[in-house]
Amino acid sequence: MKFTKNVLDNGLIILHEKRDVPVTTVAIASKFGAAYETDSEKGMSHVIEHLCFKGTKKRSAKQISSEIEKIGGIVNAFTHEEVTLYHVKLPSKEVNVALDVLFDAYFNSVFLKEEIEKEKKVICEEIKMRKDNPRVFVLDRIKQGLFDKPFGSNVGGDEKTVMSFKREDVIKKHCEKYCPSNSILCVVGNNSIEEVMSFVNKFSFPKNFLAEKRNAPKKINENSSEKRSGLEQANICIGFHFPSGSSKERYAAELFNTILGEGMSSKLFLEVRERLGLVYAIKSEVDMGSNYGYLVIYAGTDKTKVDKVISIVSDEFKKMKDISTEELRDVKRQVIGNRLIEIEGSEESAVNLIMEEIVDKAENFYNFENNINKVTLEDVKSLVKNNKFSCSILSP
Repeated sequence: MKFTKNVLDNGLIILHEKRDVPVTTVAIASKFGAAYETDSEKGMSHVIEHLCFKGTKKRSAKQISSEIEKIGGIVNAFTHEEVTLYHVKLPSKEVNVALDVLFDAYFNSVFLKEEIEKEKKVICEEIKMRKDNPRVFVLDRIKQGLFDKPFGSNVGGDEKTVMSFKREDVIKKHCEKYCPSNSILCVVGNNSIEEVMSFVNKFSFPKNFLAEKRNAPKKINENSSEKRSGLEQANICIGFHFPSGSSKERYAAELFNTILGEGMSSKLFLEVRERLGLVYAIKSEVDMGSNYGYLVIYAGTDKTKVDKVISIVSDEFKKMKDISTEELRDVKRQVIGNRLIEIEGSEESAVNLIMEEIVDKAENFYNFENNINKVTLEDVKSLVKNNKFSCSILSP
């Protein structure tokens, strides 16, 4: 494995990891996501993500997908708070196909009016689908209880806002944000950096626009509760403000989360499910960006047990101040092992490299084990000071 990082004169960042396995992931990302949107344009980054697969001057929507799929590849994309990322996984010998199709879709989409109007309706159905899923619903709502708008709003926006977007709005935003100086290319697989640069150096890039800066989201603590007919179970999400991904506390936060609520050996699982039998599902996870971070805990329980579950979760969070040296030693081994398994695939590594570059620098990806091992017991315990929480509940 060999890592290379280049920055072109036009500002495009190129990350490359050489592997011996004959599978390659090519990913390209705009450093523009939901966190950069105002209230009136919430959901724009997600709309652009969908529309970039709907045709270019060279390719129809069908050709974009079929050129990848007919050689055994998989193409997909996602919208995050700080990035909109497009990726292709395919046999390494076909890397130029992935680069050609992705660059074309990413930089040269034509955004036909009829495609925009049709896709906005598709996205509204996706928004409805998320609302209809109780677990997803409370996880979306908890962010609104932790951060003021527009950051606290859902990544996909709402139906009214999405339907208001005009073709000229989409084209203007795409031109501003999908330019070389605001983009990251990452290639992980059995291809040389020379192969990648050979393609990139021949590509005709659009002109650059200045990337805008954004302030850290405003933190709040609010609760929400909603009743809905047809449910058999109460869905609970509890959220805590946590360190950002660019802070020195980031690695302590990952260890904290794993001890508290990751897996069947976590404190929450053992206490709330195994000992007390109050839930089937309970887990925690962290979301950490360059200037925000929060930890969320999800649980599903009988509607009569909601207060009890919330009380126990709050107590278990506070008890993290009492973890032992042995627990810290064991969780470091667990987290490092989890990371090794996660990055076995080229796709996971490519995404992680880009996210590291967004937060700070891609090189941190390769220092993960050392940074985890540097975390002290006090580093983890000190995170208990963030014990004020928000709560989102959807119940029968």
